Amino acid sequence: MSTLSQQMSQLSSAEEFLNFFAIEFDQQVVHVNRLHILKRFNQYLRATKGTDKMDDEALRVICRDLLVKAYGDFVRSTPAQEKVFKVFQDQDGKSVGLDSLKSTLPSQQRV
Repeated sequence: MSTLSQQMSQLSSAEEFLNFFAIEFDQQVVHVNRLHILKRFNQYLRATKGTDKMDDEALRVICRDLLVKAYGDFVRSTPAQEKVFKVFQDQDGKSVGLDSLKSTLPSQQRV
């Protein structure tokens, strides 16, 4: 495992990742979208071929660029539009009503 990978494994929040890579960010954007940003960053990283063979310097540049891109997705868009998580993919970005959720509970289903 590279030193960069070890350092990154110690990070847990979007703010920690953004600070680690010295990326300026709007706290309000991160507050609302932190999990979406990290998930998108992970998606971009997994889609980038050859990262396992890169030295730390090259990997740091790639990771920083991908994190900037992931953060930028949510500066310009919304989680519902980006559809990072399955709930947004399944609902096609539409809101889920409380009544529809209640109807899925076993206690609400008629036998």
